[in-house]
Amino acid sequence: MFTGIITAVGTVRRSINSDGGRDLDIDAPWLDLAPGESISVDGACLTAARSGEGWFGVHVVATSLARTNFERYVVGRRVNLERALRAGDRFGGHLVQGHVDGVGRIGTVTSEGDARVITIAVPPEITDVSVPLGSVTVDGVALTVNAIPAPGTIRVALIPFTLEHTTLGDLVHVEGDLVGKYVRQLWLTRSGGEAGR
Repeated sequence: MFTGIITAVGTVRRSINSDGGRDLDIDAPWLDLAPGESISVDGACLTAARSGEGWFGVHVVATSLARTNFERYVVGRRVNLERALRAGDRFGGHLVQGHVDGVGRIGTVTSEGDARVITIAVPPEITDVSVPLGSVTVDGVALTVNAIPAPGTIRVALIPFTLEHTTLGDLVHVEGDLVGKYVRQLWLTRSGGEAGR
């Protein structure tokens, strides 16, 4: 479990196809990572398969590649990182599982005061569970849905601190609101709709 509060921005140092998936080695500031530890990499919960001083490596399996943008990650790409939540940690963001629902595409970017307002085209799995002022996770960053300006789009705002301490690409990993997912599934089950979409 994560909170969407990014604690470091790492850099991909190695990216190769391996065993039907993809191996990524990532430079990170932590010196105490242990193999088996869960780490959110741009919002996707991955397992540290190997680690060294100031870096760790993960294997992204084929099913994860199908739901993410990891196949396009190249050496030098910057990524948002968060270590898994520990009991007793501060809960500064929102409930984030690290289960990416799909890839969104950054659209318009405007400035409103000191905030950067971004419109993102997202898959139906995201808009179906989104509400204004609800939660969404974009490349691992906990954000608030400011508006749903059109079908298939959400709008979020990034404050200066977030802009300085995180990174977003043109294509972003998006995880919909966890509570919204459960409410939607319960409604579908009780109404006889399509379950498990």
